[in-house]
Amino acid sequence: MILQRVLRGTLLGAALVIVVAAAGCGRLAVWSAPAKTPTATRTAAAVEADKLFWKTLHAGAYDRIPDALTAVKAAYLENPRDAVTAAHVGWLHIWRLAERARQPALRPDITDDAVLSRKYFEEAVRLDPGEARYLGFYASLLMAEGTIHKDEKMVRQGFYAMKDAVRAWPEFNYFTAGYTASGQPVESDRFREAVEQQWLNLDVCTGQKVDRVNPDYAKYMPLETKEGPRRVCWNSWIAPHNLEGFFLNFGDMLVKAGQPDVAVPMYRNAQLAREYPTWPYKAVLEARIRDAAKNVEAFRRTEPGPDAATLMVRSTFACMGCHQE
Repeated sequence: MILQRVLRGTLLGAALVIVVAAAGCGRLAVWSAPAKTPTATRTAAAVEADKLFWKTLHAGAYDRIPDALTAVKAAYLENPRDAVTAAHVGWLHIWRLAERARQPALRPDITDDAVLSRKYFEEAVRLDPGEARYLGFYASLLMAEGTIHKDEKMVRQGFYAMKDAVRAWPEFNYFTAGYTASGQPVESDRFREAVEQQWLNLDVCTGQKVDRVNPDYAKYMPLETKEGPRRVCWNSWIAPHNLEGFFLNFGDMLVKAGQPDVAVPMYRNAQLAREYPTWPYKAVLEARIRDAAKNVEAFRRTEPGPDAATLMVRSTFACMGCHQE
């Protein structure tokens, strides 16, 4: 009997050692696996997919997003080490999610776009960790996905990743941080911080503290540049109406904050852009200027309505306000 107990104990101990060793081997195997590395060259399919991506985006062709996704995902599967292609997949998914107000009937699976966009931007960040724009989008999508799934840990992870993104490229990511939080309740700390982030965005773009009461941007227009980190403060081939879209959104946020008198000169700054005459959303801006005081309560509603009474972030031009030619 004693011998049987000893043998059972010995066998149990040996089995435990085997299980622990197996688990250790598994961790060692994962740890020693080669890291995913970025590609040195881009495929012909990726270059062609880029062309369709930009054509679709700049045309504001929301209904053609599936075609563009098919092309860029095929290019990604051919070479999943291409950070640009991964980011373009992520961008198409976030565009479809952001402008969901365009859809005649909103389906629950629209939330899948948040998950997929986060995944592809995560890949883009892994492949090109120095590209702070990718990190900003990834951070915003972590917060979006965490909010959808009631995962507070994911939300906080995104919140602090966004702080890293802002530190890495404030001229770009102050806007990303503030814009994605502009739909937060007006009384929340997140919304107040989002408004301040837009002010700070103007400060880093001009190198000065912009007047918080009369934000006339005319004197800063000669600072326009196509070089360096401040190039994203102006219009470009990527965002042909970046300046107009920025001021439209900031005006909306100030209206929501209960500051329509400050919002009106902020809106008017959009008219300073050389490209303003060709901007597809001039009529929207002009209506915003006219109805600033009336829109305070409308912009505080949590559900989107007609574009005329909806924050830019919830509108049918949430992305196209900057990117549509």
